[in-house]
Amino acid sequence: MPLSGIRVLELAGLAPGPFCGMVLADFGAQVVSVDRPDTPSYAKGLARGKRSLVLDLKRPRGVAVLRRLCTQADVLLEPFRCGVMEKLQLGPETLLQENPKLIYARLSGFGQSGRFSKVAGHDINYMALSGVLSKIGDGEKPYPPLNLLADFCGGGLMCTLGIVLALFERTHSGKGQVIDASMVEGTAYLSSFLWKTQQLGLWDQPRGQNLLDGGAPFYTTYRTADGEFMAVGAIEPKFYQLLIKGLGLNSDELPSQISTADWPEMKKKFADVFAKKTKAEWCQIFDGTDACVTPVLTLEEAFHHSHNRERGSFITDKDQYSSPRPAPQLSRTPAIPSVERDPSIGEHTEEILKEFGFSQEEIHQLYLDRIIGSNKLKAVL
Repeated sequence: MPLSGIRVLELAGLAPGPFCGMVLADFGAQVVSVDRPDTPSYAKGLARGKRSLVLDLKRPRGVAVLRRLCTQADVLLEPFRCGVMEKLQLGPETLLQENPKLIYARLSGFGQSGRFSKVAGHDINYMALSGVLSKIGDGEKPYPPLNLLADFCGGGLMCTLGIVLALFERTHSGKGQVIDASMVEGTAYLSSFLWKTQQLGLWDQPRGQNLLDGGAPFYTTYRTADGEFMAVGAIEPKFYQLLIKGLGLNSDELPSQISTADWPEMKKKFADVFAKKTKAEWCQIFDGTDACVTPVLTLEEAFHHSHNRERGSFITDKDQYSSPRPAPQLSRTPAIPSVERDPSIGEHTEEILKEFGFSQEEIHQLYLDRIIGSNKLKAVL
């Protein structure tokens, strides 16, 4: 796999950090999740392919252990607010001096500088500050598209890109560097198309009344007779004609596709037609055509959909939990995601420390002093 041999230390966090670590693990990196002694098991939903080490960073000896681990790591992924790692004497100046090849990835909501850098926030706040949230929703108010955009796209995925870029650059320079991955900036960067096209007039209308935000009758969703939904994206004229044909309408009797003044009435007309058949019936009509009409699937339906099954788009682990297969697909060195159960908190503490050169005596003393933890140790007791 592309990242085979790369050692990653992922400091425990929520959502974007664990997702970034999982992507790295899916593509071959050896990812160690450095968990707190009080890390709840529900927080480990993105632990596929990782191992877990419990370490108390609130105590100086725990900090010393992590510093020692970092001297042999390729990547440190930390998800804290600006200044937290410096207070622990684990800032990049310290760790890069001890390991000049270290990629120090800092994944935070507001970034490592600026007046918001030390305040709390969540996905909705980062989207709001990026400007993107103002464009998502209906005419009444903005609404967040779950917590996918800032947490996972602008945060976790952009940080993953930064890590891979830094690893590639290291092959030339032999040096590590610091990555400042801000979820606000990552979300804004993802919206580059929005910024450019707004200046060209694509988003002139109020929220929910533009071409790509549900305002156009040919780019929105419609309820079917059985209460399900179909998604329509027939933007190009040739695709739009196929949509009209599938709906059983006569284009000569309809206003021009680009007549925005007629869009509200056209949406009502299309809605009336879609409401006369079930989702399955509409699939029979539009499947295999270029009308750009597809069913809105639930997660379970997506897992079982014939196209996704033919591509193997989803996997099932040994605990029978299903999840998306890593993307994109690489022809020679594809990701090979683990199908083993996710690790329990502290399951691999001892074996990881041994791999990093800690003696059995050192490990035993760290256990006695409660600097490290292990679920295996608890099971014995």
